[in-house]
Amino acid sequence: MRRILLVILAVLIVATAGVYAMFVRDISGARARLVGRSRTVETSFGTLEYAVLGEGDPILAIHGAGGGFDQAVDMTGAVVGRGYQLIAPSRFGYLRSGLPDNLTAAMQADAFAQLLDKLGIDRAAVVGISAGAWSSLQFAIRHPDRCRALILLVPADYLPAGTANHGGSAVQAIFNSDFIAWGALKFMPILPGAMTRMMLGTDAGVIRAAQPSEKLRVQQLLEHLLPVSARSTGMQFDIKTATTRESYPIDKIACPLLTISAEDDRFGTAQRARYIARSVSDGRAIIYPSGGHALVGDYAEALHEIMSFLQSVKAQSATSEPAKETK
Repeated sequence: MRRILLVILAVLIVATAGVYAMFVRDISGARARLVGRSRTVETSFGTLEYAVLGEGDPILAIHGAGGGFDQAVDMTGAVVGRGYQLIAPSRFGYLRSGLPDNLTAAMQADAFAQLLDKLGIDRAAVVGISAGAWSSLQFAIRHPDRCRALILLVPADYLPAGTANHGGSAVQAIFNSDFIAWGALKFMPILPGAMTRMMLGTDAGVIRAAQPSEKLRVQQLLEHLLPVSARSTGMQFDIKTATTRESYPIDKIACPLLTISAEDDRFGTAQRARYIARSVSDGRAIIYPSGGHALVGDYAEALHEIMSFLQSVKAQSATSEPAKETK
């Protein structure tokens, strides 16, 4: 019996060492994936990280909860090479961006304006993703002369009273530990079902019915949550924002606005998308029947709608601007 116990112990030690070695390899790879892809700039609120890709009309892409500049690039990078320059900051508390005292979404919006100043950009279209909608709305409200157009993908809504976050204690644990997050992604036997419901607000059946390319995109969105330790403070701020029912003067937004969501988004953003679009004089909502928070199966169509919207805004702007005098 003693020999059997020793064998079992030895197997456990070897297995644990093997699992830990896999974790170190994967988390090192996740950190290496971010290296050299971004820059930092000092704002009056602290350090702000950002990435710039492509050339053309500027688009300010604001990532969602659990993200960073990399998530914004994953979600909107397809515009690069189509006549647009993508500016993707990491919101405060994410990756290499600092965390100012008493942070608010308004402060983050003002930091975006300072970033555009540093880059010599007068105006930009803004794409806000999920929890990035809060600061994107504030940017459009506080800096109307800088916001050419506003697009909100699955805009985050307030959490129900008494709710700490969408995934409860499980999500809290995941975002407090790289190892737990990695283990959940790597070994959870019902992946992608549980993880896509908790982290991406998308039902397992939607994932199963998706094309292989969409399944790979969803898997990448999950894997790119790592390292969560570099995103946890930003996530805590997003949770605080979603539980504080601040009144936004959305009706003051003067630029064209497009909101996009899915009816079956488990985070309930379809209702929020409709409300925001109705509240703006030049607002429009596109709500897909299914696709969840990750817009699974609708992603390509959503990108097409975004491009068409931006082109229409550009054409409208060109016709409304006074003709330049020629000498």
